[in-house]
Amino acid sequence: MKRVYLASPFFNDQEIRYLEQVEEILAEKQLKVFSPMRKSASPNAEVGSRQWSIETFMDDIKHIKWAEIVVGIYHGNYSDSGTAWELGYAYATDKPVILVHVGENSNLMVHEGAHANITLEELKEYDFDKLASSFYSGEML
Repeated sequence: MKRVYLASPFFNDQEIRYLEQVEEILAEKQLKVFSPMRKSASPNAEVGSRQWSIETFMDDIKHIKWAEIVVGIYHGNYSDSGTAWELGYAYATDKPVILVHVGENSNLMVHEGAHANITLEELKEYDFDKLASSFYSGEML
């Protein structure tokens, strides 16, 4: 069972809907997924406090290191700086990034760092054993 870190913003209803769809697809593929939205790294710390910030950051780093693959939900240029950072860290640590494009454009630094650039529909058929690579061909900045 492959280990996957799911990088995605979850700050509004639309982002959460996409995240839940991707979680469902990955579960159907029987992948072991760490989704930061589902885990509070610091249940005893107040959200927004320094303790919460440090513990959340360290827990996310630990799970990116734990993962064999990072799947990112990408809403397009300027969608979420935290997700972009996670994707860059994954790339820098030689993790294949499977980027699921749900936005209308892309920043070249995000899509060029991805092993595969796919749509939500393509994710349903994506083979995580073969890990085929693909390039982004839409509007880019």
